[in-house]
Amino acid sequence: QVQLVESGGGLVQAGGSLRLSCLVSRSIASANTVGWYRQAPGKQRELVASITRAVITNYEDSVKGRFTISTDNAKNTVYLQMNSLKPEDTAVYYCYFKRDYYLPSWGQGTQVTVSS
Repeated sequence: QVQLVESGGGLVQAGGSLRLSCLVSRSIASANTVGWYRQAPGKQRELVASITRAVITNYEDSVKGRFTISTDNAKNTVYLQMNSLKPEDTAVYYCYFKRDYYLPSWGQGTQVTVSS
């Protein structure tokens, strides 16, 4: 069972920045894809950013140019750098880890609140 622990969420004013971290209990190199989803109240969970083993990144349209996903394989950590935050970025952010033939593993989530 892969365990993921997110950190770095909090309250920030619009235009500010936060960096989320996700510590994974298994080597990130063993994943096909790692990334971040978010879920705002009353909305479905949506993919924010992902990165593959081949270091191919994918971003949700509304965060392109503002968010950057990265990994530190030596630390088994996935990061999400979030700049120019907007109130509509307010959500619980979840880290995930996906390998072939396995269901994805999820963290417990970290709250990000952006005030206007």
